[in-house]
Amino acid sequence: MSRTILLDSGPLGLITNPRASPIAAECGYWVVNAISRGAMVLVPEIADYEVRRELIRARRDAGLVRLDAFIEQVEFLPIETAAMRRAAAFWAKARQQGRPTAADPALDGDVILAAQAATLDRADVIIATTNPGHLSRYVAAQLWTDIV
Repeated sequence: MSRTILLDSGPLGLITNPRASPIAAECGYWVVNAISRGAMVLVPEIADYEVRRELIRARRDAGLVRLDAFIEQVEFLPIETAAMRRAAAFWAKARQQGRPTAADPALDGDVILAAQAATLDRADVIIATTNPGHLSRYVAAQLWTDIV
């Protein structure tokens, strides 16, 4: 079975960035190579939300077009009830242990993303991110540059 890669908002933002910075181009090449090696690349709904809200706020229409076009090329992972319930459990446990991943009033996208990964019925699931610290408490997560 092939690897399943969920994109966090950091790599997703780089991949869909209309500005041709070297890091954005590198991330774009990375995802194309991952797909060509047989990886299943998914855009979790929470990552789409985080990238999309900023593009709308900044009035970056070209970025929105690129985001929508990219999502058409890969698989979109909607948020389901099971994931939200797992996210609530992750959130509560982190606070019980004195190790929250965000401020108490925050929605905490990291636990929602981790829960989306945790509730997938697929083998070899990993989150590609720019900050694996919070996510790797719950599920496999690595810097996108380290995923081969």
